[in-house]
Amino acid sequence: MQTLILALQIVLALGIYNVWLVRHNRATPYRGGGAENLRAEFAAYGLPVWMMYVVGGIKLAAATALLVGIWIPMLVPVAAAVLAFMMLGAISMHVKIHDSLKQKMPAIAMLAMALLLVYLVV
Repeated sequence: MQTLILALQIVLALGIYNVWLVRHNRATPYRGGGAENLRAEFAAYGLPVWMMYVVGGIKLAAATALLVGIWIPMLVPVAAAVLAFMMLGAISMHVKIHDSLKQKMPAIAMLAMALLLVYLVV
């Protein structure tokens, strides 16, 4: 079970880092509204630019807490719960602008992994 918990922590954290640090300025088939980058995606959702920084900061902090949680396990349930909450927000934004299921799938998968992680560590 510890191996599954560790794998979930790493996959969730690296997934967030990938979207927010590596691919933030690149188009992907999963971007909301067919946006070319994160800034355009938040605009497609009708959100202000400052919200992108707030959401990104929260997600990156939670991802970092998941990795630090390898050594400080008490961080894991809180970080996973925060990511689950953020993924609910992401899914709701995709629904708001009528994105396809394909565009919603990364957020749905991240939500499922975060909820499973909360369940396993609480």
